[in-house]
Order: sequence, then structure tokens, then C-alpha cells
Amino acid sequence: MYSYLPNVNLSDSPISRQFKLKGVSTFHEACDFIWRLPYGRTNHQDLIAVLSERKGTCSSKHRLLKALVDELDIEGVELKIGIYLMHESNTPGVGSVMNLSEFDSIPEAHCYLHYDNRRIDLTRSDVVASESISNFLVEVTVEAETLPEFKEPFHYQYIVDKYGDERAKAVWACREQCIAALGT
Repeated sequence: MYSYLPNVNLSDSPISRQFKLKGVSTFHEACDFIWRLPYGRTNHQDLIAVLSERKGTCSSKHRLLKALVDELDIEGVELKIGIYLMHESNTPGVGSVMNLSEFDSIPEAHCYLHYDNRRIDLTRSDVVASESISNFLVEVTVEAETLPEFKEPFHYQYIVDKYGDERAKAVWACREQCIAALGT
């Protein structure tokens, strides 16, 4: 999947140096390294937390890779947020939560890289979904440095617009339980 992205040698820039400390020497190797890390939340403000904590979410993993892309001056690679309807078939691991909830699916914000009209999702290497995450209700491009402040309000406002203020709280609570289930 990351083979569609341009491949270059890492540089002596700060993020490249952090990857080199992990034995990584090219951008494709960096993509593979990140893709194979387990799913789990990190300190969102620390860009390098994915490397130091050896885990990451769609946001933290793709944010780090986009920052590396920018550092390496790789043209045409964008960081995207897309809202999709999350359920067990496209997000394995959330079914146990969804089955106990009142919802068949809920809107989830997902981050990924976009290059040459292709979505590159390096979130979870250890999971094969029966249905891909490909039907997005809305997609926006975001910069790596603004992602932490942008994503949650953008996502929550989408839920409020769809469900209203009161129902949004229940949807968000279900969403938080789903994300927690993915990290176990």
C-alpha cells in the first residue's frame, strides 16, 4: 500500500534522525515501521510519541508520516481526515461495543495519507477488515501541525450536526468505548 508513495532516503533532519535511531533509512521503511506498530493512543501533542511509545492511532501515525513527508520535501502527499460510518465490518474490534449500544454504526473521523488519487492507510497492519474504509461522507485536508487541535472539534461538530446536541453526547460516548476496544 505505501509502495504507491515516492521513496527517498531519510535526511539529517530532526524527524529523520528519530527514525534512523530505530534502524530506518528510507521513507518506505518508515511507512512500514509505523504501519506495524500496534494501535493505541499516545500523547497527541508530542509528534514523536509514536516512536517513543511504540504505538499510535490513525491520527498520530499519519501525522508523524506527514511531518516526515514535509521534512523530506516529498511533493503531492496530503494528510486527510475523512468521516465514515464505523461498524465491525470496516473497523474490526468495535463490534462488542456496537452490539451493546443503540447504534448500528456511528460517524468516525479517520486519518490517512492521500497521494495520486489513492488513500494510503497505515493504521493497523495486524487487522484485515471484511469491508474497507472507503465510503467517506466528508473528507478534508489538514496539516500535520494543526491536526491535534482540528480533528476532534471537526469530528464532534459533524456528530452534532447529524444528531443534535443531546444525542451527540451518546454517540461520542459510544465512539470513545469503541476506540478503547481497539487498543486492547
